[in-house]
Amino acid sequence: MLRITGTGTAHTCDGTTRRDFLQVGALGVGGLSLADYLQAKELGQVKEGHDERSCIMIFNLGAPSHIDTFDMKPNAPAEVRGPFKPIATSCGEYELSEILPRHAELSQHISLVRSCHHTGAAVHDAGWQMMQTGRQFQGGVNTPHAGSVLSYLRGRRSDLPPFVVLPETMGRGGGNLPNGQAGGFLGKAYDPFALMADPSREDFRVPDLLPPESLGEVRLNRRRKLRDLVDAAVSNFESTENAQMMGRNFEAAYRLMSSDTAREAFELSKEPQSVRERYGMNRFGQCCLLARRLVESGVRFVTINTFLTVFDEITWDIHGSKPFTSIEGMRDIVAPLYDQGYSALVEDLQQRGLLDNTLVCNLAEFGRTPRVNPAGGRDHWPQCFTVGFAGGGVRGGQVVGASDPVGGTPADRPVQPGDVIATVFHSLGLKIDAHLPGPAGRPFPLVDFGHREIHELF
Repeated sequence: MLRITGTGTAHTCDGTTRRDFLQVGALGVGGLSLADYLQAKELGQVKEGHDERSCIMIFNLGAPSHIDTFDMKPNAPAEVRGPFKPIATSCGEYELSEILPRHAELSQHISLVRSCHHTGAAVHDAGWQMMQTGRQFQGGVNTPHAGSVLSYLRGRRSDLPPFVVLPETMGRGGGNLPNGQAGGFLGKAYDPFALMADPSREDFRVPDLLPPESLGEVRLNRRRKLRDLVDAAVSNFESTENAQMMGRNFEAAYRLMSSDTAREAFELSKEPQSVRERYGMNRFGQCCLLARRLVESGVRFVTINTFLTVFDEITWDIHGSKPFTSIEGMRDIVAPLYDQGYSALVEDLQQRGLLDNTLVCNLAEFGRTPRVNPAGGRDHWPQCFTVGFAGGGVRGGQVVGASDPVGGTPADRPVQPGDVIATVFHSLGLKIDAHLPGPAGRPFPLVDFGHREIHELF
């Protein structure tokens, strides 16, 4: 997670801590220079003509029951099909659950992949890793999030960070594992900018985007000049890779802190109240609206966590008994806010002419058990689940793959996390057979051998 301000103990004469100031240079927002981008392009890692593409990744933390939402089984026994009925959709190619009526109205833009599965442990954080990076972390190697890879290969487009997580990075998942929402072996410079605030609150603001009150822009400029003098005097350090990275990070963080454009992108009060209400005056809905504003202002990749943890809040984790969510809780609370916020985002992007160049992908760590458990809920099930895509070059209104009659395993066109991430990279114009500089300087493939984009979507 990236922060620009912080706490410290050594103070300057104007009250600003030494750590506050140095942290701007040490943990700035990841971004490449033009030379870096041209080098990546020359090495064949990025495609021509896709630089305008962005991605909004909605991560449905807790894992929706695919059988009760996107892949219903109305002809299965009652203990499998659950309590909800399927409804027709505008595209006429598939049905959805009655608890997602607004998805059904916009289905001509939405394509589903009903045959996703993985072999990781049936714990939340193992699935978080796999579905956001394409891999399960092994041997102490943390693979970078797809947004971090995009930041590394394409850099920034504006004063805003290239990769943002809303409203904040994931919390605990029960397995005590890294959640996959970081730069991994690429380094902390490619961690996302995490909002760390609830945009639905009346007092919402992003303090990290504002210079500390005791450190005005004039003083920031003085310190910037002082840093340049110090760097020029220490030429041996300046020539090192660490110094060059620090310089780029300082420039990126300085631009973010002093940019009117960046502050305005986060200013939801500039939206008409009717638009805010269309998205839903809740944390998820306002995060969806903020994601639209961010990609509109140049952010390349936004991840929205529908929820923050599977503990202490109602989520998609419908085990049926407290402290987890019941199927009724999903019907009455979770599905309505998700249906409203997601449909508003897709509709708004389409009406503004942004959908073709914005991939909206809906992911989760796994599905839920085909049979309802004794508590009336469903448990973890990595063996089969559904993911969705809209925009970003995807042809909407179609289904790829199929599950078996009870939604237990893929019956056609099995899809794995590596294929999902390859699809995201393909939409964004990254060559999936490219390599990153991996641990110990060894080339690290963007996608494991054998995984390709889901070509039927395009």
